[in-house]
Amino acid sequence: MRGTIGGTPYNNLTPIDLVEMTSAYAAWLIKNNAAKKVVIGRDGRISGEIVSQIVMSTLRSMGIDVIDVGYSTTPSIEMLVPKENAGGGIILTASHNPKEWNALKLLNSKGEFISKKDGEDLLSMAEEKSFEFANVNNLGRLETRKEDFDFHIEKILALPYLNLDLIKSRKYKVVVDCINSTGSISIPPLLKKLDCEFVLINEQLTGEFAHNPEPVPENLKQLSEAVVTHKADLGIAVDPDVDRLVFVCEDGSMFSEEYTIVAVSEFILKHKPGHTVSNLSSTRALADITVAAGQKYYASAVGEVNVVEKMKAVNAVIGGEGNGGVILPDLHYGRDALVGIALMLNHLAEEEITLSTLKKRYPEYHIIKTKVQLSQGTDVDSLLNKLKNHYLEERINEEDGIKVDFADGWVHLRRSNTEPIIRIIAESKSIDEANELIKNVQNIING
Repeated sequence: MRGTIGGTPYNNLTPIDLVEMTSAYAAWLIKNNAAKKVVIGRDGRISGEIVSQIVMSTLRSMGIDVIDVGYSTTPSIEMLVPKENAGGGIILTASHNPKEWNALKLLNSKGEFISKKDGEDLLSMAEEKSFEFANVNNLGRLETRKEDFDFHIEKILALPYLNLDLIKSRKYKVVVDCINSTGSISIPPLLKKLDCEFVLINEQLTGEFAHNPEPVPENLKQLSEAVVTHKADLGIAVDPDVDRLVFVCEDGSMFSEEYTIVAVSEFILKHKPGHTVSNLSSTRALADITVAAGQKYYASAVGEVNVVEKMKAVNAVIGGEGNGGVILPDLHYGRDALVGIALMLNHLAEEEITLSTLKKRYPEYHIIKTKVQLSQGTDVDSLLNKLKNHYLEERINEEDGIKVDFADGWVHLRRSNTEPIIRIIAESKSIDEANELIKNVQNIING
């Protein structure tokens, strides 16, 4: 549940919306006989404290006990839910969105995002107001803790294929863009354990984001310059809730968010062969390196919950999304920047190469993402069918919109889950070719 703070109920993220959705979530837990305990954490947003107080008070009013860990990360909360034998968890974060946004990320008892069906049930309960508040003798209790990330980091460092001594011996120097959120308190403890020297930028945990918080190239110029200035081995960028991970090479160039999952997957496949998964809008390079390793690649619909479902179905050893999302089942089924950092450092240490050299050995692809604004009443299915009929002789995937695969690239057309737009994503071996694919699709749907 995501929205901007302020405004009117049911159009923005207001206290009324928060109470109704949280009450429905509590009622959903009770209906499913889940433990009446929820773990709560938040990123560094300005609105976080207010939103947290409303959510926690509502849960307690429904008879749900609350463990409040305060500032945290999405992957850390995902791991704490099963550790605490909780019925669920809520992370208060709008991920990569600007500071005026906030959201409730809802977890089940496994510490995983609730399914589409569970989400539909929950929304129905919210609309019908089918929840009942507890009487005074049955109010939920509140336990407050300060997140230290020890549990999360210890589990990462215990992964059997990580060579901690090797990583430590390299004495890597790292610059981290903390984007004024919880990366500033979660990443340093990990880097210290790995004997890395580090420089933090935008480290004040204020929620006043120094730049647009989405970790994409146009927002990482300060990080790129800092890597060169400090003669660092690499740069690290995360989003405000630390589930997306992007690297900057030692020369200040972008490693590309699309290649985060490619690099860490190469490391995992070397130590634990198996299948890989990413969503339909992610780079083909993951499929290329998976096949080269003698394994099988699978694509899922867009959305982390869809990637996780596919990973479970095919028993994948690693998966993720091209936005810098790394999902390692040996740790937990959720995007996790912290484990991605450890895997990448170990990969570089084993290969004894720089990040820029590592990037050069992967297949070179270029992705372009654009969108088409939808007017009210637009027949999206008709537009998708038009594209499908035009490319009937190519490989077509209809799991999530329409994806057309060509010899040297692909184009994916899908309706956004959160905005009245159609997203068009294209990838090819050159920017010009990717642009041409976008142009062709726009001509088809407009024709």
